[in-house]
Amino acid sequence: MVAMKKGSFLDSRIRKRERFQLQDVDEPNLFRDVFPYEEVCRIEFDHRVEVIDPPVEIFITDTTFRDGQQARPPYTVQQIADLYDMLHRLGGPNGIIRQSEFFLYSDKDKEAVQTCLEKGYRYPEITGWIRADKGDFKLVKEMGLKETGILTSVSDYHIFLKLGKNRRTAMIDYLRVVEAALAEGVKPRCHFEDVTRADVYGFVVPLAQEFMRLAQEGGATVKIRLCDTLGLGVSYPGAALPRSVPKLVRALVDDAGIPPEEIEWHGHNDFHKVLINSTTAWLYGCSGVNGSLLGFGERTGNAPIEGLLIEYIGLTGDHNGVDTTVITEIRNYFERAIGEHIPKNYPFVGAEFNTTRAGIHADGILKNEEIYNIFNTAKILNRPLTVAISDKSGTAGIAQWINSYFALIDNERVDKRHPGVAKIYKWVKDEYAQGRSTDISSDEMKKRARKHLPELFISDFDLIKQRAYEMAAHLIEEVVDDPAIRSMEPTRQEALLEKVEQENPFIQFLYVTDDKGQKVTRNITRPEDRAKYEQIGSDVDYSNREWFIEPFKTGKVYVTDFYTSMFTGALCITVSAPIRNKDEAIVGILGMDLKFEELIKAEDLS
Repeated sequence: MVAMKKGSFLDSRIRKRERFQLQDVDEPNLFRDVFPYEEVCRIEFDHRVEVIDPPVEIFITDTTFRDGQQARPPYTVQQIADLYDMLHRLGGPNGIIRQSEFFLYSDKDKEAVQTCLEKGYRYPEITGWIRADKGDFKLVKEMGLKETGILTSVSDYHIFLKLGKNRRTAMIDYLRVVEAALAEGVKPRCHFEDVTRADVYGFVVPLAQEFMRLAQEGGATVKIRLCDTLGLGVSYPGAALPRSVPKLVRALVDDAGIPPEEIEWHGHNDFHKVLINSTTAWLYGCSGVNGSLLGFGERTGNAPIEGLLIEYIGLTGDHNGVDTTVITEIRNYFERAIGEHIPKNYPFVGAEFNTTRAGIHADGILKNEEIYNIFNTAKILNRPLTVAISDKSGTAGIAQWINSYFALIDNERVDKRHPGVAKIYKWVKDEYAQGRSTDISSDEMKKRARKHLPELFISDFDLIKQRAYEMAAHLIEEVVDDPAIRSMEPTRQEALLEKVEQENPFIQFLYVTDDKGQKVTRNITRPEDRAKYEQIGSDVDYSNREWFIEPFKTGKVYVTDFYTSMFTGALCITVSAPIRNKDEAIVGILGMDLKFEELIKAEDLS
């Protein structure tokens, strides 16, 4: 259990602290002796060992919807809302998952933030992320957020080579932005990007001290996030700066005077050290550690929040309201709702993370599962232990394997009396009756389950359909808010729709109706299809169509199921959205008929 040393930071504040001056340089210090680039980077030691000094409180912050969206296709608003619900339940009422950061730039970003704010959860608190640009603060204020991340890169790689500045100019620019944030009543969270390649006492500590000075003058606080952008941090005792995680944290606490509760660690996994570096930051005085669900993040990813939670419980000896069973729900959501493949041996959530097939291990498990299981996975993760299948498994063993492998919970679980289970067991018995002597592999079992329990699987076609729906919804959201569409002036609408049709060859037909369902625009189609639509007049009544009724009823985008177009014979979907006037009243419906095959081709080329 972490030994919390109360008063250690107070003592460091009482003693006189040295003032570190900015060391401006003409040429960037790229630490070529440590980072030769043409070779594997070095780990240097100064043989000075820091003493473990954990803060009184440790917690987790989340970047699933910021850094996590830089590693994969963007989440939909609904997916963000669902995952935010799970983060709330996972971290519990005491806020072990304290905050979650969001992008603020696109309409979809803003909708996601608003949707999550409306849930009214105290934890995780929603915060923003912006560039080091004073103008971006209006986005934070518009959303009503109290804290935002600000990109403040600290290595000479970024300052000189990326930003084209020197250290003094960069510091002045950063101070202006932080000053603007404090003036707006927004707490700045300064992201010290690439800190593990930075001149710690020549730039990092002087910058942090200046931030503290600004905050104290305004009677406010400032937070520092130490960003190990390339995963270069190391936890080894006696390792030297700038790569030493212990020394970086202590430099911020002891020398820069940043309170532990205002320091976060944000790591990446480029060198397989993201989890150990994160927990090391905790142990040496950093209260907050930043991670993402299942570790999804830019390049090699961030610290996995589920791993951080297990470490939190191990270090503190207290669940403190954390609901670890939600980890399995999150895993299922990523695989089934989002379509993200998770490696079967991935810790805590992979299909086989607690499955053993080695005969001697299986024998031990049958005697007592504690021999080879990490902990009671059935209780803690809602994932019962399972072993490889043999002719001795019976239908109960088959059902247990299915439930564990596919992480089925609650009413999803398969009963041993399921007809599919009986068919799989019959196949297993037949295999051994024909002379088989080895265990049944997971791949074989998965193949049989796909045949006899197809409801457990999401087909590739289902995933393609889901992506098509997302693309269609995203496209119409962009178009329907255009002033030309909102004007409900057919001439202006037609001019815009023609442009949209020309830019998107998968669009078959575009049209606008008024609030009574009467079509008000002329036929906007592909040139080759124009003659096929001549029979549709300008006064057609669509008020009984589902694509008209649903957006009027819900006020949201609606996407139909697949159908074959009576005009072109192509497989299509229709997407529709409500048109609103300046008072946000619905005054019409915008509809688009999209050719499915062409839509998917466009996705593949994007």
